[in-house]
Amino acid sequence: MAAASRWVEDRPGFFRLTVAATNCYLVKTAEGATLIDGGLPASGGLLDELLRYLGLARRNIDALILTHGHFDHVGLARALRAEGVPVHVHADDRRLARHPYSYRPAAARVPYLLGHPGGLPFIGRMAAAGALAVRGVDADATMRDREVIDVPGRPTVLHTPGHTDGHCAFLFASHNILVSGDALVTLDPYTGVSGPQIVADAATADAAASLRSLEVLQQTDAAVVLPGHGEPWARGVGAAAQRARIVGRH
Repeated sequence: MAAASRWVEDRPGFFRLTVAATNCYLVKTAEGATLIDGGLPASGGLLDELLRYLGLARRNIDALILTHGHFDHVGLARALRAEGVPVHVHADDRRLARHPYSYRPAAARVPYLLGHPGGLPFIGRMAAAGALAVRGVDADATMRDREVIDVPGRPTVLHTPGHTDGHCAFLFASHNILVSGDALVTLDPYTGVSGPQIVADAATADAAASLRSLEVLQQTDAAVVLPGHGEPWARGVGAAAQRARIVGRH
């Protein structure tokens, strides 16, 4: 598979699907399968490929849980819901999931990208993967901070506002794995810069809140971080959060 579009089993039962530098994760347990984030529209073929490998179909996904409602994380949500997959999102992002372009970032996107040309190839790939034509979804259920969701893997919800008002990360405590969404990434598609950081002002509602939310992630003491963009981080969430604070807002 091409490096720009691939799936890989990062840890036993945790499958990362990457399209245009955007990740979603299928968590497979003996009880079933949970999909974290809906990626971009072009993620559909890759998801179907992985499901076939596992002997599953879309209807066998027990739940889709969204870290947040941005267009690059809800690309498949509407189609999956139509096939009977229930969709979960934090109440503060329910409207955003329904209208995934209806947000105002801290910095205007076009001028920001012109000033950070390293991000242009990534944004171009996202557009080619359907980022400009995402239809929103009406979530079936809302999540609460510290709630353990009754889906395969039983993740704990961690409300981490900043990138969006209702952004959530998910702790899989029995595996010591944190799925951080865009609260903490290892590649910023708006700059092209790698390493632990929060997402650029061009896509973040409140960068100061994002930096504060790093403490919530750090308190989990998770060994492995699976981000919404970029490669996994296996040197502990504490080290990742500290590096993100050093980078700061950008």
